[in-house]
Amino acid sequence: MLCLSALLLLSACATPEWLRPTAHRGDAKDVPSTTEGAETSAPKAPVTAAPVPEMARTVDDFDTTTAKDRAKAQQVAPGGKDLGLTIATLGAAGEPGFWLKTPLVSASGKGRVVYAQSGKEVQVDLIPIEGPKTAGSRMSLGALRLIDAPLAGLTEVRVFALD
Repeated sequence: MLCLSALLLLSACATPEWLRPTAHRGDAKDVPSTTEGAETSAPKAPVTAAPVPEMARTVDDFDTTTAKDRAKAQQVAPGGKDLGLTIATLGAAGEPGFWLKTPLVSASGKGRVVYAQSGKEVQVDLIPIEGPKTAGSRMSLGALRLIDAPLAGLTEVRVFALD
């Protein structure tokens, strides 16, 4: 019983799968990603942030955006087409940049996200995923941090297309 209790305690201390870099999840080429599998084949917008270090462990380690990247993302163009509200959760923490993967768009493009609770907004790359318009969205770590949204919760945001 003592050994079993110790094993359970140790497993509770492990880094969650979604927070580990890809290199520590096994051979990613052979295992389909469950969170990314619903994406359409639309090309991803270019990412300016550096890749996540292999030994990343903290939120600051995973958020590789620079001060210049953050300042640019906060220079949001006003207006745009209001696509509606969506509930966003933290997307792949190891995927750098400012993006929102959402069923509210059918093609990749530029957009902005407004978080009413903080009054902050951020410019993001809008990336389509399959699902009904009422389905949730996934937002990058960098974008969630800029709008002061909780990283482990459900965040209601208003989405605008800028293209």
